[in-house]
Amino acid sequence: MKTEKFLFDGENNKIALKAVAKILKNDGIVAIPTETVYGLAASAYSDSAIKKVFTAKGRPQDNPLIVHISNMDMLYLIAAEVPSNALLLAEKYWPGPLTMVLKKTDKIAESVSAGLSTVAVRMPSHIIAKSIIEYSGIPLAAPSANISGKPSTTTAEHVLNDLDGKVDGIVLADESAVGVESTVVDLSVTPPRLLRPGAVTPEQLLEVLPDLVIDKAVLSELKSGEKAASPGMKYKHYSPETELFLVEGTTEQFEDYVNQKTNAVAIGFIEDTGVTIPFISYGSKEDESTLAHNIFNVLREIDKNKFSAAYVHAPSKNGIGLAVYNRLIRAAAFKVIRL
Repeated sequence: MKTEKFLFDGENNKIALKAVAKILKNDGIVAIPTETVYGLAASAYSDSAIKKVFTAKGRPQDNPLIVHISNMDMLYLIAAEVPSNALLLAEKYWPGPLTMVLKKTDKIAESVSAGLSTVAVRMPSHIIAKSIIEYSGIPLAAPSANISGKPSTTTAEHVLNDLDGKVDGIVLADESAVGVESTVVDLSVTPPRLLRPGAVTPEQLLEVLPDLVIDKAVLSELKSGEKAASPGMKYKHYSPETELFLVEGTTEQFEDYVNQKTNAVAIGFIEDTGVTIPFISYGSKEDESTLAHNIFNVLREIDKNKFSAAYVHAPSKNGIGLAVYNRLIRAAAFKVIRL
């Protein structure tokens, strides 16, 4: 398959928008930038387009997709029920990195929700993503634009490495600002439930949803046969080819532990200055937003060398640190070393 490349550079934006929209309206699939990670977009109304997404990614079809909208009118086309707490969250955090799970209408393709009676929906803030949705006039289902199971894509280079020749188009844009996927909160149940942490933190959600419950799957495995209610809940996800271990401990404990390893790489904080084996920093332990921004790029970086294992210094579970921890525990297939 020939993959068209689209560059939005001001003068050619209208031409690029028209070309991307034509592909999407004709059941094609295009990788687009968002503020969280790059997404692989398809019409949320088209089963045939959605099937192309699953094929290109190698994604299991029991894993639901998030539908992206550009205005509140679109929300009412795809959500059968919009409770008052959804409107409060939308007013506070849309457009932005927050996804809400709501009861769905029959307009949405069955494959989008993987057989569930709900739809996950968000309004991205990225100007190109919003423009593409608006110009296309259709809500777009868009999982992360990567090969299923691999670290998510936060740069155009990542997308080209994974999907060039497998999709109809790729929009070439800047690095994603947030770096991890959106927060997902289920408002189709009472009390509301956090299914996946992201840049909108539990602390922020509690201001609007005082009865919010954090789903056990945020930090633990789904039970055998249990259906994923949200993307990112599967057992192993976001994983590099290098075997990964998550290490909990102080700076000194982490340094002492990893310095005993051979043919291994340590991924840690800038404060971990005593590491003597190959080392990649993903930011300061005091700056969870930077850790989130960098983590997927670092997970992809380690596969460029043939290490037998990688050991990641675990972030805190506070604020957006919980989102980083959630991605890492899945990338490590729940292999956690507690020092």
